[in-house]
Amino acid sequence: MMSALQLPAELWLQVFSFLSWRDKLSVRCTCSHFRHLLDKSRPLWRGFNVVLRNFSRYNRPFWRSLAQRHVGSVSVHSGKRKHLKQLSTWLPALDALRLDDWLEGGADELKQFRWLQRLSVTSCSTPLKNVDFLFPLSRQLKQLSLCNVQLTCPASHLLTAISQLTRLTSLLLHHDGSLRVPTLSGVLTHLTELKHLSWTMITYKTLSRDFFSPAHLTAGGALQLSDLQLLNYDAVVTQEVLQPLSRLRSLSIFHLYSVPGPTCHLQTWLTSLPHLHSLNVHGGHPLAAYADFLPSSLLSLTLCVDLQPEDLQVVSHRAPHLEHLHLEPWSSSSNLVRLLPQLFPHLRTLRIRHQHVSDADFLCLQQLQSLDTLEVLDSYYRPDPADPSWVVYEPSPRLLQLISDLQKLTNHRVRVITSSHRDPLTCDCV
Repeated sequence: MMSALQLPAELWLQVFSFLSWRDKLSVRCTCSHFRHLLDKSRPLWRGFNVVLRNFSRYNRPFWRSLAQRHVGSVSVHSGKRKHLKQLSTWLPALDALRLDDWLEGGADELKQFRWLQRLSVTSCSTPLKNVDFLFPLSRQLKQLSLCNVQLTCPASHLLTAISQLTRLTSLLLHHDGSLRVPTLSGVLTHLTELKHLSWTMITYKTLSRDFFSPAHLTAGGALQLSDLQLLNYDAVVTQEVLQPLSRLRSLSIFHLYSVPGPTCHLQTWLTSLPHLHSLNVHGGHPLAAYADFLPSSLLSLTLCVDLQPEDLQVVSHRAPHLEHLHLEPWSSSSNLVRLLPQLFPHLRTLRIRHQHVSDADFLCLQQLQSLDTLEVLDSYYRPDPADPSWVVYEPSPRLLQLISDLQKLTNHRVRVITSSHRDPLTCDCV
């Protein structure tokens, strides 16, 4: 019989391509032959992210293995400048970097990464004295994320640094309300290629007339912006203010208060943006306050709000072609899941919680003939009802049986996911 090691390398690489990241790492530990095959095959590690902490425990063979795999994305936890120097020595071609809980007041060593295109700085307990480290990245950075970062520099200095990043296509800036920027027009004037913007709105009560109007925009013109996320939002807005956003295709609203103000400002947004393809709403007014304003162009909808079964009836009439639904109502969803096959027959992806859904209602999802992906958001259980503090963070036996039954009923057409894989460079706010 032929030894497994005598099989062609191409065959093994094809087999390895079906493995998860965790399984690939396990396989490379079995023998030097597999370690060599895996480490030398760059395509197998495309999209792989390494989380680094406690740098003193990493030796030369470890760094050499990362270099051989051409790892392009790294998250550094509780790092210092000397760690960036070490990282740049072994992985100079890094294109994505996250600094989580950065321990020093600056990061000037980032200039060593000449191919860096995505940078995320998040959850820093040590204040950033300045953001001068952004200036050397002005011609290369395409995505910038600053989340939960203490800034001791003036807002004008931060905005000047960001405005130099003229190649940015994505900008995320989340803060605690200490940053005072009366309008985004100055930033948008310089970032002409910006497609995605995520901004904290806690300091705004009324959006100024030129809030989304950069200097270069002609009368009646529109921004290139296609995806907009607004955090802690409850600001007054007019249709005139929103006119430059006519090309917007995705809108996400995250409300600060569970009990919103007297006026549902989302009505104005939906009236002004009739061509939205995606809408995500977290908190704020009940769905009934704006369901009648949903555009018929919607294909994707996330509802983490207070809603009733009759509200979903309105949604089905307003958005008859909906293909992607994330349903996470504040109240129990036990009487909602059973309605989905009739209300939204074209669904291709669905995200729900299952804890209070009956087995029969869960299995009725087989009626969604176009469904190909179902994500269960609460894949955990409490083995002992007498001890609610004992939580097992994996699918319960009941859920595993339900998944098996659903897949049999759909001839394994539906892929069921019980754990989400987030982009490691994204923050936890959205």
